[in-house]
Amino acid sequence: MKILVVYYSETGNTEKVAQAIAEEASRSHQVHLKKVSEVTAGSLGNYNLVFLGSACHGADLATPAKRLLDAIPNSPRFKLAGFFTHSTYTSGGRKDQNSLFERWASKCVTSFQEAHREKQIDFKGYYNCQGAPSPPIQDFIRKEIVTAPDEWEEYIKEVMKHPTSGDLQKAKEFAREILEESS
Repeated sequence: MKILVVYYSETGNTEKVAQAIAEEASRSHQVHLKKVSEVTAGSLGNYNLVFLGSACHGADLATPAKRLLDAIPNSPRFKLAGFFTHSTYTSGGRKDQNSLFERWASKCVTSFQEAHREKQIDFKGYYNCQGAPSPPIQDFIRKEIVTAPDEWEEYIKEVMKHPTSGDLQKAKEFAREILEESS
């Protein structure tokens, strides 16, 4: 099977996940790892399976990845799987962590689901994990989401570790599951 792992990353978080997926897929398949800027929607048809990844910006896929997803023609022959990184607070101590994900990252899921429905894409699912936020995103989170000083220190200490080796292992497991389903 010919596979493309294409991604958009600003801070390197999504790139690490893309590399993990490509590494797993390349064990038994022909894999190309490319940045979104290196492909067109038309070139996706050269693959049997496309993994599309993005950082989460404004609760949705980053604009370059979203543009690529939106440009995919109806009823493409390839299968699609998605992945994204986000800086949403995921500590078990927060009672509102699900609502925070819904507010600040869930449009990524919606974008993949809408493309599946509207374009009749054989969408295989998505993977997401936390990623260390860029300085401007850190400022935003500190002002708008995690405003208590003690909570901020706990949050930033944890989020800066991501993606962890465990996150990358889960990305590989995701890739393996998608590959098994797609073969």
